[in-house]
Amino acid sequence: MSVLLGCIADDFTGGTDLAGMLVKAGMRTIQLIGVPNGPAPKDVDAIVIALKSRTNPAPEAIEESLKALEWLKAQGCQQFYFKYCSTFDSTPAGNIGPVAEALMKALNTNFTIACPAFPTNKRSIYKGHLFVGDELLSESGMRNHPLTPMMDSNLVRVLQRQVAGKVGLTDYSVVRGGSGVIQKRFADLQKEGCQFSIVDALSDIDLHSIGAACADLPLVTGGSGIALGLPENFRKKSLLSEVGDADKLGTVRGMKAVIAGSCSVATQEQVRVMKEQAPAFYVDALALAKGSDVVSEALDWVTEHIVTGPVLIYATSSPEVVKDIQKQLGTEKAGEMVEHALAKIAQGLVKIGVGQLIVAGGETSGAVVKALGISGLRIGPEIAPGVPWTKAVFSDSKADPLVLALKSGNFGGPQFFNEAWDCIR
Repeated sequence: MSVLLGCIADDFTGGTDLAGMLVKAGMRTIQLIGVPNGPAPKDVDAIVIALKSRTNPAPEAIEESLKALEWLKAQGCQQFYFKYCSTFDSTPAGNIGPVAEALMKALNTNFTIACPAFPTNKRSIYKGHLFVGDELLSESGMRNHPLTPMMDSNLVRVLQRQVAGKVGLTDYSVVRGGSGVIQKRFADLQKEGCQFSIVDALSDIDLHSIGAACADLPLVTGGSGIALGLPENFRKKSLLSEVGDADKLGTVRGMKAVIAGSCSVATQEQVRVMKEQAPAFYVDALALAKGSDVVSEALDWVTEHIVTGPVLIYATSSPEVVKDIQKQLGTEKAGEMVEHALAKIAQGLVKIGVGQLIVAGGETSGAVVKALGISGLRIGPEIAPGVPWTKAVFSDSKADPLVLALKSGNFGGPQFFNEAWDCIR
């Protein structure tokens, strides 16, 4: 049987987040790192291709996304999904809008939705405005994001600045009416010349209704939340079995470590809490820039401390510290330097016997996965909404087993790092 759902994610942790939601809904799912060369595995219902395109120049993001789409089409996928962050991370130039338009053109479809809502993780949309908890997006910590500062919470306006097509709204008065009413609104918007619709959502019930209304759309775009409602569409067509053991990873062993590169508000708090309960090593970007061998220092330190339990290696800092570092080193250079160091540290951790690794931050996760030679991830049990444990699939079949949790910077509660291990005992 062909793959049912083909997904393209604009970063690694976002891909894992989406894949975890699909597994939770009963779809056997694998996440692949970049566009693969060979055929898809035969025992999966959904495939997520994780790219590193969120902050790339728009032409590069489009090119990579179209390559991913072509490969997924070749696997016989029946529906396609473009996944981005639940805080709609982007700039006035993209990349959400330009990539979505390119995918629509390639699929010969003239309408799709944009719904980053994820109420369980406190991302909701009302009257087209995105809320983070009780705050408008523009008043949340995302307004200070170093790469994609979100200064406007009105997603209709945000997306309209990025696309040539007209953007409409399916507001909550429609969504609460259920999937049939939502589908009618989609039809009306298309008659009005809209190519996109932002869709309100305040609860998981809304996500299921929206998902059902998207059953016949060739392309769906959004955060991972909408994934809750898509698998049932395939069950109704007798293409997917009921929820079973889609999240089983098998035996887990090895020492435990956390690598945190994200500077999001959530990760800052998680780092603070773990530092109170476990040994921690700070990766200083300015020391790296001066030529200090921070990687060797970190691994020597780990060897001394990891025998007593999990350790934390972090570059996470406040927005003020990050801006100061960027001012001294340059934004791009600072980010690349830290990512490279954390990736080298991850290689060292695996060599000394770490078999359970948590990585915080999309860019950091991408760098770590690449450095470890991971070609795919089998998706396992959920740690927190949007963050599953995964089992690494290596290019080298002789590599030691490794389970990973790749966490988007904004996800998880304060105790996330400390509680994650309980989910795979």
